[in-house]
Amino acid sequence: EVQLVESGGGLVQPGGSLRLSCAASEFTFSTYAMNWVRQAPGKGLEWVSAINTDGSYTRYANSVKGRFTISRDNAKNTLYLQMNSLKTDDTAVYYCANGLIDYIKPNRAVGSWGQGTQVTVSS
Repeated sequence: EVQLVESGGGLVQPGGSLRLSCAASEFTFSTYAMNWVRQAPGKGLEWVSAINTDGSYTRYANSVKGRFTISRDNAKNTLYLQMNSLKTDDTAVYYCANGLIDYIKPNRAVGSWGQGTQVTVSS
């Protein structure tokens, strides 16, 4: 069974930084595109970022472009999301997901998803 385990969330002040990690197992990590998707309180899923299999191509939602950086280490089967200049609007549960996730309307029925890690941005 595919396993994706996110970590690194927490409480941070506006303007601060966090680095999320997603440890992958039970599938060939290096052959899958990977994504970060978030869900703010009372809102739907929002796609955040994607990276191709070897990390040579990345894509970001306009809301995080220039502040977040996605990366991966295929030797460690781990996906990362470096989040800088955090805003209160970034408060959400952050999920990693494998495969070709719909950028416009992410769907949990597509790909495998982790359990999520909470990020709270507040003063």
